[in-house]
Amino acid sequence: MTYSGRMASLKQQIVEILKKTGSRPVKPRKIARRLDLPKGERDRFEAAIASLVKRGKVQQNREGRVFLPETASASDGLIAGVLKKTASGSAWLIPHREIVHEADSTDTPSGETTEPAPKIPDVHIYPEHLGDAQNGDEVLVRLISRRRSGGKRCGQVEQVVERATHTFVGSYFEEWNVGKVRIDGGVFSDPVSVGDPGAKGAQPGDKVVIEIVRFPTHTHPGEAVLTKILGARGEPGVDLQAIVHEYGLPDEFPEEVLAAAREQADAFDPENLGDRLDLTGETIVTIDPVDARDFDDAISLSKSDDGNWHLAVHIADVAHFVPEGGTLDQEAKQRGTSVYLPGRVIPMLPETISNSLASLQQDQIRFTKTVKIEFSPEGTPLHTEFHNSAIKVTKRFCYEEVMPVLAAPEKFSDEISPAVLKLLADMHELAMLLRGRRFKDGSLELHLPEVKIELDKDGVVCGAHETEHDESHQIIEEFMLAANTAVATKLMEADITFIRRVHGSPDPIKLKSFSEFADSLGLKVSSNPSRSDLQKVLSEVQGKPFEQAVSFALLRSMKSAEYTGLVNGHYALAIENYCHFTSPIRRYPDLTVHRLFEKVIEGKTKKIGLSQLETIKLGAHCSGMERRAAQAERELTRVKLLMLLATKTEETFQAVITGVEKFGIFCRCEKYPVDGFVHVSNLANGERLDFDRATYTITARQSGRVFRMGDRVEVRIALIDPDERTLHWQLVGDGKPGRSPRKKAHSRKPRKPESLTKASTKSRTRRQTKKVDAVPKVRHKKKSARRSKPNSRPPESS
Repeated sequence: MTYSGRMASLKQQIVEILKKTGSRPVKPRKIARRLDLPKGERDRFEAAIASLVKRGKVQQNREGRVFLPETASASDGLIAGVLKKTASGSAWLIPHREIVHEADSTDTPSGETTEPAPKIPDVHIYPEHLGDAQNGDEVLVRLISRRRSGGKRCGQVEQVVERATHTFVGSYFEEWNVGKVRIDGGVFSDPVSVGDPGAKGAQPGDKVVIEIVRFPTHTHPGEAVLTKILGARGEPGVDLQAIVHEYGLPDEFPEEVLAAAREQADAFDPENLGDRLDLTGETIVTIDPVDARDFDDAISLSKSDDGNWHLAVHIADVAHFVPEGGTLDQEAKQRGTSVYLPGRVIPMLPETISNSLASLQQDQIRFTKTVKIEFSPEGTPLHTEFHNSAIKVTKRFCYEEVMPVLAAPEKFSDEISPAVLKLLADMHELAMLLRGRRFKDGSLELHLPEVKIELDKDGVVCGAHETEHDESHQIIEEFMLAANTAVATKLMEADITFIRRVHGSPDPIKLKSFSEFADSLGLKVSSNPSRSDLQKVLSEVQGKPFEQAVSFALLRSMKSAEYTGLVNGHYALAIENYCHFTSPIRRYPDLTVHRLFEKVIEGKTKKIGLSQLETIKLGAHCSGMERRAAQAERELTRVKLLMLLATKTEETFQAVITGVEKFGIFCRCEKYPVDGFVHVSNLANGERLDFDRATYTITARQSGRVFRMGDRVEVRIALIDPDERTLHWQLVGDGKPGRSPRKKAHSRKPRKPESLTKASTKSRTRRQTKKVDAVPKVRHKKKSARRSKPNSRPPESS
């Protein structure tokens, strides 16, 4: 039998075993034992599993277990997926095939060509059909005959396969001599009972951690046990601890991990370079945020007589201090990433390594892995080299220092050496050249602001601002992208399986929705826009009041970038091979790539690294940890901003309308960058209103006032609840009348505006208010509001 024939037979045997297990996920090694495969067949078995997962024939959960949702649906009428609840109490099932392992038609490890699996539409689930399933749970859903408006399929939860969490955080109170907890973030509509009052000494108003014993359903309240008291609501640091526990973030390192880090410190001899390339005499700089401590990357650059550029990107050699499979490695793998919260960093590795041994500090000899890239005068990469090296950083810069130096270097000649001044100027010239080529080749860049929280000495928020992504950030960004691409290309050429950073092509339906949205703003976009079309739109709106609204709308139409061993390209960067290599202090995928980098340098490229199945599993884990960290960062940023605004209920603020929907408008405060909502019933002093979906405007019939994206309005706080993460604005007076809808460059067939009568708004008020509670939170999660931290990351956009 040919190899392809044996592979097909093995796949069929795997499917038959999974059919017998029903919908229960199974560890791959148990399947291998049941097949009684010889040791020599292990690689073929893993390739078969990877191929089945890629084709959507087999699904894989967060723990790496596999199962057959499609077999289940054929025999039992069940669909497997992850539950996403809405504020109204209903939910959507996101089928597994749509959230993991989507790939274009590519070659499998056996060489056979496969077709992409068909998509399974999301399934709507009403509250009465949820049972006790909660947001993020993996579930099995049975389709029912009921249909939602618009023809969307509906279903009923039959089984919770895996809980997202049993731990929740909330505010303690007592009612009818029973202790209860109202869960933060509106997770549950009703409080959860924790038994007798005063458990563990809890006092009304305390923030507490609970473990759910019985999850609430549509008809029955939940029950829980109180496990920890964080402190009184509003006390400094309590909000941070609440987010740490809510998201299950790792906190202190176990003693054995700290001991392993100390052993590495004792063994480190910076003078013993061994066979490392000695670059300690080179002029090398770092550019990082002013409050950074974990310096991953450094840059040197020269220009030869032929006009070619010689770039060297030096990355901290974390793999030197973290042996594969050791105590430090296991802890780093479990954490997956460092978490950067306002006022606190939860590092992936102990600070002995992350902020000292591996950190590329000025005037200290540090071990690095160096990528050397030669570029033509036009910016075309010509040659790459890879080295284990040792460097000594000549000068450390923070981003805020670089632009003044580039603008007027003569003013800094007394404090900065001529060699460093020339290096900065050369870095700027090459980076802008590479940046121009990248966009010409079809790369995309969303202009999303980053929110920086300002804290006082007690950790209490006292202000906030949006940081500027200027050319000092772009210099480092371009060089990191170049190094990541060079390493991924080298590993691909060596036929090594590695954890890639992929970004799938967007869904055509979502892109069409974006083009319709852009059309409503007078922006000319085709219904099936290319990358260059999208970048043209982004460039056109840059600096305009509705720039953020357009960027967020495009972001929502895109898929999320993720880690995987599958070849799927990177849509936003317009490149086929890409990985993360430049931040091994804070990202575990980078550390795995560093170990492969080491083997490439040694010339050992045969049978190294992980199998494709292992890279898929580890990539999914790291992607999950990355999402968790980003969500925690966004939530704490929003909570702190809302706590600050809660002290300013008598003030008025200037805001920009960032969204217009049938049920109201979203406004972003200019002084404190946070979104709030104004319900349609509170617009234009109760006038009759018309909503025009074609132009995304609401118009008051009597006064003619128009509410549209980009308009500035004056608002004050109507309702604010940091625990629920909600903010409702009230417009101040009538303000200035809005503009009439812009004349569009081109127009689709106009629709008749919907009348928003008092009766219709009144009948929806209660339902819409519930809906509103979550909308600001959801929109906030789409933002790049991050990096308010004492330990920051380079602005790597991918």
